[in-house]
Amino acid sequence: MNRFGEMLVFVRAVEDGGFSAAGRSLTMTPSAVSKLIGRLENRLGVTLFNRAARTVTLTAEGEAFYTSALRAIEAVEDAEASVLGGRAAQGTLRIRSMPTFATHQLAPLVPVFRRLHPALQLEFVLSMEPGNLLDGGIDVAIHVGELADSSLVARRFASTRWIICAAPSYLEARGIPRGPADLAAHECLNFPSTAPWSIWSVRDEAGAARRLKPTGSVAANTGQMLLAMARAGAGIVRLAEFHIVDDLRAGRLVELLADRHSGVADPIYALYNGRRHLTQRIRVFLDFLEDAFSQEPPAWQRDAAERSGTRA
Repeated sequence: MNRFGEMLVFVRAVEDGGFSAAGRSLTMTPSAVSKLIGRLENRLGVTLFNRAARTVTLTAEGEAFYTSALRAIEAVEDAEASVLGGRAAQGTLRIRSMPTFATHQLAPLVPVFRRLHPALQLEFVLSMEPGNLLDGGIDVAIHVGELADSSLVARRFASTRWIICAAPSYLEARGIPRGPADLAAHECLNFPSTAPWSIWSVRDEAGAARRLKPTGSVAANTGQMLLAMARAGAGIVRLAEFHIVDDLRAGRLVELLADRHSGVADPIYALYNGRRHLTQRIRVFLDFLEDAFSQEPPAWQRDAAERSGTRA
C-alpha cells in the first residue's frame, strides 16, 4: 500500500477508535490494520498509538501526524475535484436510515445521485435500533426527531409532520373519531411502547398541546408494517407524512383529527462524526441532500396544503 493509502487507514483507525472498528469500515482484518500501522510507525521511527488491552489512543507524535495526514488527504481530494468538476467522490458511502425514509424518499433519488457521482458506491443500512448511529463504519445517518446530546454533527435538511389516519374501510365499520378522546374506543395501531414514536401529540379543545398513548392490541416496530395493516383496515395509525403522502393522495388512507394536529414538525437530520475527516464522498452526499430537500415546504407538505384546500 502506498503512503496515501497508509494515511487513509491511519486516519480511519483514529476516527473509528481502534483497529478492529477501522477494519470493519475498510473491509480489512484487524491484524492487517495493525500490521499496516506498525509498518507506518517503523518507517516514521515514532510510536503513533498507545496500545492498551482494549483501547488505542494517540501519542503526541500521533496527534501531530493525524493533523498533518488530514491536511494531506484533503489536498489530494481537492486537487482531484478541481479537475473533475467536483465528481471526484470515490469509494463506498455507508448510509444508515430508518427504513421508511430510505424507501420512500431516498430510493427515488438514487438514480440522480449515481449519475452525478458514478464512481461512488452506496451501501444502505436500514435500521431503527437505538445506539450509536455511526457504529459499523457508517458515514452518514439519517435521523427523524429531536436528538439526544451527542458529539455527532447534525445538519437539518427537512422536517415532517405525523399524521393520524385510517383506511376508509375501517372508518365505515367503526366510525370516525371526532376528538382525541374518541380514540379510546378505537383500535389504534402503534409502535412498541419503548419507541419514542409511540407517543401521539395532539391539541385539546383549548388549543393546548397534549401527549397521549392510545390503547390497542397490535404493535409493530416498523412503520411499513403499520402502514400495511392500516391499509388493510386493521385500525387507526399515526405515521410520518413523508411515508404516507401517496396513500393520502390516492385515498387509501384518510387523515383524521386534522384540526387537532399539534402543529409540531419533527426535524430530519443528516448526522456525521464531528472528528472524522469529512471525505469528498460525505461532502457530496450532504450537499445533494440539501439541494434535493431545499424546497420550502418539502413536497409532502405542499401536498398536505393541497389536500387541505380540497377539503375546504
